[in-house]
Amino acid sequence: MQHDMKDIATRMRVDIIEMLAAAGSGHPGGSLSACDILAVLYFDKMRIDPADPKDPDRDRLVLAKGHAAPALYAALAEKGFFPREDLVTLRKSNSHLQGHPSMSTTPGVEMSTGSLGQGLSVANGMALAGRLDDRDYYVYCIMGDGEIQEGQVWEAAMSAAHYGLDHVIAFVDHNRLQIDGDNDEVMTVNPIDEKFHAFGWNVLTIDGHDYEAIGRAIEEAKATKGRPTVIVAETVKGKGVSFMENQVEWHGVAPTAVQAQEALAELGAQ
Repeated sequence: MQHDMKDIATRMRVDIIEMLAAAGSGHPGGSLSACDILAVLYFDKMRIDPADPKDPDRDRLVLAKGHAAPALYAALAEKGFFPREDLVTLRKSNSHLQGHPSMSTTPGVEMSTGSLGQGLSVANGMALAGRLDDRDYYVYCIMGDGEIQEGQVWEAAMSAAHYGLDHVIAFVDHNRLQIDGDNDEVMTVNPIDEKFHAFGWNVLTIDGHDYEAIGRAIEEAKATKGRPTVIVAETVKGKGVSFMENQVEWHGVAPTAVQAQEALAELGAQ
């Protein structure tokens, strides 16, 4: 698993750099930090079929941190929801790949996101619908750590625990940086684990770049009954490209052609 996931995640990172360089805008830092989580979900754990994207029993994923759309698009293209050639149309007029995910235009996108703080509420609604329809699918929600400064996240956290939504599995991409700087300086979100625990969640903390750990956490979450699970994934913003790693400046700036070539050379070596 480790080798296969690394290959997939590296290809996703290559795609992210290439599409952002072609677009001339976008968000590399938080896209790169989420690749390993998305790789394990889409290529090992989620029950999905590109040939039947509306299967009522499919698992769902809500990318609450919608600005990391390039990572989601890379996973969907790799999975076969649409041709990889589409990726270089990111943010172009008439492209189905816009700066934030759109469920009305992009195959495989379950929810239009980008207004931070709303994704977990949507995931809760999907899980409640599944319960009412007697379906057994899981709903995954990937949130940014800066995003959980939003009050709606905690209303949704309270609701998920109240209704015992054990088919909601949330990830917090804890890369510690947001658009305006370090989380702790902007508005600290720590201790994330203790806060979710106090709200009644099952809480797991992992290395968000360890494929085996991600897989084990998902299985543990599925085995937990009667309450939702949050997986706090300790990650590196800009993971995989040395000059982007842990640099807040790369939150929302696309690489130049020269920088892209340097990044691609690093990723190729990996």
